[in-house]
Parts: sequence; C-alpha cells; structure tokens
Amino acid sequence: MVQDDRFFDEIEGMPVSSRQSYYDREVRRIASYAYNHSKAMRSIFDAACIKPGDIRSVKDLEKVPVTPKGEIRRLQKEYQPFGGLLACPVGKLARIFVSPGPIYDVEGRNRSVAEAKAFYAMGFRPGDVVINAFSYHFVRAGWSMDEGLEKLGCVIIPAGVGNTELQVQVMHDLKVKGFAGTPSFLMALIQKAESMGYDFRKDFELRLAYLGAERLTPSSRRVFEEDYGISTGDSYGTAELGQLAYSCSQRAGLHVPEEVFVEIVDPATGEQMPRGELGEVVATSFDRTFPVLRVGTGDLSFFDDEPCRCGRTSNRLVKIAGRVTDSVKVRGIFVHPKEVEGLVDSMTQVSNFHMIVSRPSYRDELTVKLELSCDINEQKNVCETLQNRFQDICRIKIDTIEIVPSGTLARDNKRLTDTRNWD
Repeated sequence: MVQDDRFFDEIEGMPVSSRQSYYDREVRRIASYAYNHSKAMRSIFDAACIKPGDIRSVKDLEKVPVTPKGEIRRLQKEYQPFGGLLACPVGKLARIFVSPGPIYDVEGRNRSVAEAKAFYAMGFRPGDVVINAFSYHFVRAGWSMDEGLEKLGCVIIPAGVGNTELQVQVMHDLKVKGFAGTPSFLMALIQKAESMGYDFRKDFELRLAYLGAERLTPSSRRVFEEDYGISTGDSYGTAELGQLAYSCSQRAGLHVPEEVFVEIVDPATGEQMPRGELGEVVATSFDRTFPVLRVGTGDLSFFDDEPCRCGRTSNRLVKIAGRVTDSVKVRGIFVHPKEVEGLVDSMTQVSNFHMIVSRPSYRDELTVKLELSCDINEQKNVCETLQNRFQDICRIKIDTIEIVPSGTLARDNKRLTDTRNWD
C-alpha cells in the first residue's frame, strides 16, 4: 500500500462506493457549469433536447452526444479561435498551445495535480533531478510535465527535443535520476551515450523514466529495464484534456486520475460498455476553463476490474488497443489523412499518394509514396515542397519520399497504412 501524502490521498484510495458518489457529484457540477459558460456545449445540449438537470449521474452522460476530436477541430475553424468552447475570458488563461490544424488548446491558471500524481505513482520523489525531453514548442506536453514535476518538488532540466550530445553530457554531469519524454528519444540518448564511449548503466544514474506520446512496447520496456536498469512508466492523454491515465509501480494498466471521468463506449451508439469489453475512450474533464463533456478520443481500450496492489481504487485502462478512425500517431503527433489530402490537392503535380508508418527499430518512420505527373526535372522541387508543407501542417518530418510509376498505388480512400508491430 502506498503511504498517504499530498500525491496519494483519500481521493485516490477512496472506497469504490465513495468513488461512484464522487464522480456523480462532479459530473453534475461540470454539466451545469459547461451549459452556463460554454456556447458550444449549450448548443450541444440544446440540440439533444437536454438540460443540465438531466445529468444526475455518470450513467446520465449517455444522454450527451459524444463530441469527436475532429468536431472540435471543425468548431474552431468555423468559430475562431476557440470554437465557442472556452468558458472564461482569454485574459484568465495561463497558456495557449497550438496543435496541427491549427487547434488552440488552452490552460487555465488553476492547474490540477494530475501530472504530479502521475510522476509520484511511477516512483519520482521530491528532490529528484529530472530531464524533461518533451517538446516545449507550441504543444502542451513539455509544459504539463514541467508543472507536474515542479508541484512534486523535483529539480527540472527543461531540455526539450534534440541536442542529443548535450543532453547526454548534462545527464552525466548533473547525475540525472529521472527522464520524461518519448521512448524513442530515450533510446536515442542511450545510443548517443554509448557512441560517445560511455557505459550507460555504469556511468549514469538514470533510474526512472516517465514515457509518453508514443506506445511503450513490451520489448522496449524490457530493454530499458533489463539492459539499462531504468524503471519505466507510461501515460496517456490528449492535447485538449491533458492527462487521462498513468501507470503506477505495479504497472497493471493505466490509472484514470480523479480530475477527469473516462468512459468506454460503443463507437456507434455512445452507450457505455460493460466492464471488460472493448470500446472507444471518451473523456469528460472537470476543468472549468475548457469544459467539454464526452470528448471521443478515437482510441480503443477497456477497463480492468481487478483491484490494483498499489492501493489506488481508480478505473484502469488495460491498454490502447487501436484507433476508431484512420488517424495515426507518429512520433507523438497525430497524422490526419484528410489534412494531407488537402495539402496534396493543392499540388497539381501529385496525381496520387500513400503514406506508410513503420517502426524498424526504436523510432517511428514515415514514408510517402508519390505518383507524379511532371517531368524528372521538376520531381526534386515537388518533393522538397511536399516535405516543407507537410512539416508545417503536420509538425513532423517525412523520413522518405518515394516516387513510383503511375498506376502503382491503389485508387481508394485508404491513404495511410500502419505496419508497426506492438508485441
């Protein structure tokens, strides 16, 4: 049993019966607040012919239509910049983040301690020196991790992504104990250290890793833990809602923090699925800045019914088992085929394209195959233009652009193939 303190309190360990009452109360509160302060949520309620008083329990959430992440994108384009979802004056915000689209994700000044609780659950403690290798540029991840570590009382090195040789030197000189970032970047740092002549396990004191934005595969976890002595924990969240689940020391699924309510629903009907059955992850945040009820993440998962030996009584997501839609996360960023179609449509020289995501080692790789209707002298310029525009819009770089003969690619709506193996 984890000892009580400010990052493991009576809320995390409350009896299951008390947890039900807690969530019913929070759902009632946020339904009323969202209806009265968010124009978009009021419209959603009115269109469904429901009032806040109709939402008395978590079961009543089924009356509220699921709002897909794509709908948030549409609302923001139609009603710029926040889609009618912001429930406070802009001047009350702490930060505005930018996701591909662009989508404007906001952060209020009264932040929860969900990220701090996640770090604590994974073994981080006050005073630990931690290098934060999540990006601080436009996106939420770096700042959210930074705030969680600060609230926990850790010493933060705000490294971001890149500069691998410098990060290796900093980790060595400052005896860094913890890492926050993607699995692929942690592996890149280890490989860089070894290429610089270090014995990573002997020469470094890194013993904890909070990993996110990419899947942590069983094989990668074994390498980190068995070969390098790094205890790993993973997390799950979205840019719109922040932290949705995190692992604990038992690593028996991902705990859902008390700052959100997560449902597993039938993607076709929005009805809550019986425990243990696969469905879409749908989340409601209790944050008053951006109070969106029932955001459909597009991810598939299910709940574990077995009590966790860590003492936390929250629902636990067993794993993310796939996507409802055809959007795919590549190196921590979702690639939306429809967005790429819009980009390609503006390039008259491209007659057809197909994207392939693979993972030959520890890093996602993106290949784009092109059929071009231009002569060989123009092909290089077309590829450079595509690379630059793709990176501007999707925020990641294409690893390989391959030109194929006309008629090679299928003429259908499937624009992206994911060949990664997560076993």
